[in-house]
Amino acid sequence: MRSDIQEILLDEEAIEKRVSQLGAKISEDYFGKHPILIGILKGSAVFMADLIRKITIPIEIDFLKASSYGSAAQSSGVVKLEEDLSIDVKGRNIILVEDIVDTGNTLKYLLGRFESLGATEVKVCSLLNKPARREQILSPDYIGFEIPNAFVVGYGLDYAQKYRNLPYIGILKEEIYQ
Repeated sequence: MRSDIQEILLDEEAIEKRVSQLGAKISEDYFGKHPILIGILKGSAVFMADLIRKITIPIEIDFLKASSYGSAAQSSGVVKLEEDLSIDVKGRNIILVEDIVDTGNTLKYLLGRFESLGATEVKVCSLLNKPARREQILSPDYIGFEIPNAFVVGYGLDYAQKYRNLPYIGILKEEIYQ
């Protein structure tokens, strides 16, 4: 798999340090509030697992599965909700945990959905932010790293369900996904 990576963008040490900082900040900001962290599957699973271990306040967790990519390298622009929540979010503080925000289409859809479900507050914690590809006017509240407009994999991020298990985030060689 390493031979498919053009460049390691973020190594294990940088990721671990930043995830610890995000966990500390969320713990501080939500002290006494008991938020629900909702991971957006499948990409956020690795990040969320590490993040919740760095949060020192009581939390609940849940997952949903939504995507506008499928197996493609480009967003279709159409968000598909494949698996829904098991927790009622009405009147609750929600932190959506996302692997990457690029176009913002999935995030805009989910923010609107949580508003309609009566959540008190919805914030977004994204490991990666790629503003160069943004189609919606929005920005995560907690950002791990801002990255350039490159196709990245690893640490939960995939291309066609591969590369999620890499312990770092790397730029995938263009010939792999073209």
